[in-house]
Amino acid sequence: MRVIATTDRTYKAAVKKIVSRSNLGGSKVEAAVKTILKAVERGGDAAVSRYTRRFDKVSLKPGQFRVSPDEIKEAYYKIRKEEGDALRYAAHRITVFHDKEKPRAQTWMWQDGTITLGQTILPLDVIGLYVPGGKAVYPSSVLMSAIPAKVAGVKRIIMCVPAPKGALSPYLLVAADIAGVDEVYRIGGVQAIAAMTYGTKTIPRVDKIIGPGNIFVATAKRLVYGTVGIDMIAGPSELLVIADGGANPAHVTADLLCEAEHDENAAVWLVTTSAPLAKEVVRMIKEQLRTLARRKIAARAIDRNSLAFVVPTLEDAITLANEIAPEHLALSVDNPFEYIEKVRHAGALFIGRYTAPAVADYVAGPNHILPTGGAARFHSALSLEAYVRKSNIVSYTKEDLARAKDHIIRLAHMEGLGAHAQSVEARMR
Repeated sequence: MRVIATTDRTYKAAVKKIVSRSNLGGSKVEAAVKTILKAVERGGDAAVSRYTRRFDKVSLKPGQFRVSPDEIKEAYYKIRKEEGDALRYAAHRITVFHDKEKPRAQTWMWQDGTITLGQTILPLDVIGLYVPGGKAVYPSSVLMSAIPAKVAGVKRIIMCVPAPKGALSPYLLVAADIAGVDEVYRIGGVQAIAAMTYGTKTIPRVDKIIGPGNIFVATAKRLVYGTVGIDMIAGPSELLVIADGGANPAHVTADLLCEAEHDENAAVWLVTTSAPLAKEVVRMIKEQLRTLARRKIAARAIDRNSLAFVVPTLEDAITLANEIAPEHLALSVDNPFEYIEKVRHAGALFIGRYTAPAVADYVAGPNHILPTGGAARFHSALSLEAYVRKSNIVSYTKEDLARAKDHIIRLAHMEGLGAHAQSVEARMR
């Protein structure tokens, strides 16, 4: 990890490179994804089988796509009791938090005189969850994507997860069962996104696809948006730590490595007012890397995508963080709550010196599916609102329409839309 001060000549260029990062794949990725999407749209289950055999090295007939109830029951016997308890504890915490969002996701109306205005807010009918199941296994992502759907009242929740060489993690199956997933399909990659978008004889068409994936899955979600809803285009994990001179370098180092071990493309940044802290963190990263099971992955992420910035003040640190708009932002500073409203762009805030990233990843309750690649400037964390649709309610009496008619007619004529004006005039005759 390189240390760059605001006075260094490379500072502006380094910041610009981070700010302009993107989650989007190039033209070659897009071309490959389009081919698979079109093949599944036309060929259905046969195309899904073909690409599953090609990419996951497993031959499946359509009747074998769906995981049976017996396989899910069997999964409980493949994990330890305390592991099941941990999944249930996390599920409870996630349920409690998302249940608090309910008042903001319910139908409402109000009376403006005799005019009735409002919105119907209803759960989506069918949700499709995409869960990675290749290099890494994330039962926590199953809980984070399925439980809000259940709380929102979604009628049918299906889940697609790749099964490389036919193997499915029992942790994913147990998590899906605890979270209330209705159907699990051992299908992954672009073919899973295509199957959930267009529907096949075996896999149902969904209203919205939720969940992270690799660059091919992310590109597929971007390309099918409009035919189906999506939550967001999620890219590699990110963490930016703002630390003052009082921060514990061992804690900061552990937090940076916690995010770096996700994947070689993960990005972590330290922004600090203390040059000695930055220097010590760089030293400790090298030391702590040796102890990690995923040290090769974390080391590549640190080498490729990580920097430490030394800035004059905490205000400068927050300005830089807002420019970068990270997925996760940790405030390891004195009186951290004083700075919350100054943070404009971050997917999630970890406040205080003892809020380890793992707390938010697993058991705090707020959702860990978050905007990456700078999308925190305009996108929010996954919430209950992702699982509902809103329809506006408008009801006027004849008297209400009479009071507003002249304004409506003038606006219609401004836009050259005579039939709009006529729709009002006809009611006034």
